[in-house]
Amino acid sequence: MPSLRQLTVESLTHLMESGQCTLGVDEDARKILREWMLSARKGVASPPPVPPPSPNAGLQCVEEKLAYLQQRAQNWKPARALGTLRDTMVFAVGNPHARLMLVGEAPGYDEERLQEPFVGRAGQKLNQILAAAGLPRESVYISNICKFRPSMGPDQGMANRAPSDAEIAACLPIILAEVRAIHPECIICLGGTSAKGLLGSGASVASLRGKWFECQGIPVRVTYHPSYLLRNDTLQAKRAVWEDFLAVMEHLHLNITPRQRGFFLPA
Repeated sequence: MPSLRQLTVESLTHLMESGQCTLGVDEDARKILREWMLSARKGVASPPPVPPPSPNAGLQCVEEKLAYLQQRAQNWKPARALGTLRDTMVFAVGNPHARLMLVGEAPGYDEERLQEPFVGRAGQKLNQILAAAGLPRESVYISNICKFRPSMGPDQGMANRAPSDAEIAACLPIILAEVRAIHPECIICLGGTSAKGLLGSGASVASLRGKWFECQGIPVRVTYHPSYLLRNDTLQAKRAVWEDFLAVMEHLHLNITPRQRGFFLPA
C-alpha cells in the first residue's frame, strides 16, 4: 500500500501538471511538502509515475506523449501567467528513444528564431562535444527547463538572460513529464539552471560536477553549459566538461578509445 508521503507527492505532482502552482498551507507544512517533493525528484522514496491527465490517458507510445506535452507547453498557464516570458515556444529536439537526455536552461535568440534548442553558438559547441563522444546530435534528446525565451523588455534584441526561480518553477512540470516520457538511461544537466530545476539544488556547477545524482530515479550528471566554454576557452575548462562526458559514456557502456580519454590533457 502506498505511504502517505507517496500519495501526497503523487497528488501534488498531478496538481502541478494540471497547471496549479500555489497551495494554501502554513509554513511548517510547506517545508515538509517541499522536502518530500525534492526527495521524490531526486529519486529518494519516489512514488510510481503519475498517469498523464485526460485526454492523454490513452496515449501509449513516446511520440504521442511528447506531442501531447508539446501541445500543453504551448499554452502552459503557469508560465504564461508570469508575463516575463516571450511568446514563441521552443520544445525539444532529437531521438524520443534516446539513451541520453541533455537539459539546458532556456531558448535564446537563435533558438527562438529557429524554434529548436541549442542551434546558436552554444549549440554548435555542444554538437562538437557530442561528435567527439561519438554521439550524433540526432541520437540524443535535447530539451530545456524553460520552453520560452526569458523576456528583457521590448528592446531585447539578441540579448538573453537565464530564467528566474519563478520561471523555473512554472515550467518544471513539463520537463519532468518529458523525463518520464523519454525515460533515458542518463541525463546531463547543462549548467546551473538545469541542475536547479531537475535536482532542486542552487549549488554551483563546480561543486556539483564530478558526482552522480538522481532525478525521478534516473542518473544525472551536471556539467558546465556549452556557453561557459565560449567564455572560458581554456584547456582546463574543456577537460572538465570532457571528463563529465567520459563519465556518462562509461555509464552507458560506450566504447572509449585511448585517444578520446586523452582529449584536452596537457601535452
